[in-house]
Amino acid sequence: MQNSQKYAAELIGTFWLTFGGCGSAVLAAAFPELGIGFMGVSLAFGLTVLTMAYAIGHVSGCHLNPAVTVGLAAGGRFPTSQILPYVVAQVLGAILGALVLYVIASGAPGFDAAASGFASNGYGEHSPGGYSMGAAFVAEVVLTAFFLFIIMGATHGRAPVGFAPIAIGLGLVLIHLISIPITNTSVNPARSTGPALFAGGWALGQLWMFWVAPLIGGAAGGILYRWLSPQPEEPVVGGIRSPG
Repeated sequence: MQNSQKYAAELIGTFWLTFGGCGSAVLAAAFPELGIGFMGVSLAFGLTVLTMAYAIGHVSGCHLNPAVTVGLAAGGRFPTSQILPYVVAQVLGAILGALVLYVIASGAPGFDAAASGFASNGYGEHSPGGYSMGAAFVAEVVLTAFFLFIIMGATHGRAPVGFAPIAIGLGLVLIHLISIPITNTSVNPARSTGPALFAGGWALGQLWMFWVAPLIGGAAGGILYRWLSPQPEEPVVGGIRSPG
C-alpha cells in the first residue's frame, strides 16, 4: 500500500466524519418538528466512523483523528514516523468537510456560521450546558482515553474478527451522548479545527483545548491499553483485517 493512498484515505474519511457528523448538527439537529436532536447527532458521528472503518480500514487503518493516531503510536500500534502526514491529511479533510458544509448551509436564508456556532466545540459560555473549562478539559481527556482503549481492544489480534468498526462506532456514539452537553463533543482535534475556522471568533480562541485535551487523552489511553495487553500486535496502519 502506497503512503499517498493512505493519506488520501485519511483525508476522505475525515472529510466524511466532519461533513456527516457536523452536518447532522448544523442542518438537522434542530430542524422544526423533525429535528434529530442529541441522539441523532450522536448516531451520525458514530455512523461516519463505522462506515469509513469498513470502507478504508484496510487502506489506512481509518484513524480520522489526530488523537487516535497519537494514541495508537503511544500504544505501540502505529509508526511514529507517520504521525505528521496522517495528522496533516486528517486536518485537511476536516477543513474540506467543513467548507462543503458551509457552502450548503449558506443556501438557507439567514444562515450565519459565527452566530450559529457551526457545530464548534466550546466551554464556559460556549458550552451547550455552560460547563467550565476545567470540567470540559477533564471530559475531553477521559473520553478520548476511553475511545483509544476501545480502539486498541477492538483491533486486538484476539478480538472477534470483523466487529471492530461496530465497537468503535458505537463507542463514539456513547461518547457523544455523554459529552454533547459539555463541549459539543470533540475527542478529535481535526473535527474541531474544521468548523472553528468558519465560525471564527470564540471558536478559534478556544480551539487550543480541543487539541491539547484529546491528544493527552489519546496518548494516555494508548499507553494504558499497551500496559494492560503488552503482547505485540500488528500496527493499525492499513493492510490488516481490523481497522482502527
